[in-house]
Amino acid sequence: MPVIKYPRIRDPLFYEWDRKAQKCGLRHTIYAVNGDQYTGEWLDNLKHGKGTQLWKNTGAIYSGDWKFGKRDGYGSYSIPDPVTKEYKRVYTGWWENDRRGGRGVFFYPNGECYEGEWSNDLRSGWGKMEYKDGSVYEGQWLVDQPNGQGVLRLSNGNRYEGGWKDGKKHGPGKYFYLDKGQQLEGIWVADIPKCGVLVDFGRDNAPAPTQYPLPEVIAWKFWCLHSSVLGSALQVAFHSPRDFPHGVCAQSFGQQCPKWPLGTNSSCSLCWSLPIAYI
Repeated sequence: MPVIKYPRIRDPLFYEWDRKAQKCGLRHTIYAVNGDQYTGEWLDNLKHGKGTQLWKNTGAIYSGDWKFGKRDGYGSYSIPDPVTKEYKRVYTGWWENDRRGGRGVFFYPNGECYEGEWSNDLRSGWGKMEYKDGSVYEGQWLVDQPNGQGVLRLSNGNRYEGGWKDGKKHGPGKYFYLDKGQQLEGIWVADIPKCGVLVDFGRDNAPAPTQYPLPEVIAWKFWCLHSSVLGSALQVAFHSPRDFPHGVCAQSFGQQCPKWPLGTNSSCSLCWSLPIAYI
């Protein structure tokens, strides 16, 4: 009895070609039409997992984590030096959606360096910036500028501690002039101190102190016992004990009371005094 053999049905060749073209898992180097090349893991024809990307036009190279075709996770980005052709590290840290996001270290071409938090490719959060002039800022950042609370240390040892806004000193803060042995505590607006108190601070150890120390300031508070203004207070500052008046009448608020000698209670029945602090 004759046996009839039917030809085996085969799928068109393009089905086979398409199956082989689908990249999934670890693959060898894949070359793009523009010359870029990628070596690493794939998922559903997208870079996913660990891999290394080399861009032909710039020569830049990224090695690290990928997620659905984008840099996402921990990775390092480097570019070749135009003279030596050796690779220089530009950024090492965390990525989110193909942008710098999370903690990382960025190396600038002029030698400056930032180490801290990133968001959407911008410095945001807590970070430390080392400038080429030797000064260092450490504190809060927002949209690539110091914003919030931070400390700026200059190369000569002086430092500022306090508020920042849009990259400038703003709000309450302290400026330590360690080279002169002084400290300024006050309020800043757009990098300009508007008001504050300047006192000596470590003047004996300062390398270039001022010729004369600042005069000591004494603060006294006068409590009024007059029934019409009971509970109110008047605070006055004097640069030295010799400037202290014999008395201040609470009823007149500022007029001298000659019956009130220094260091004794007032003979005036309307007021009395109490020293509260040395500034």
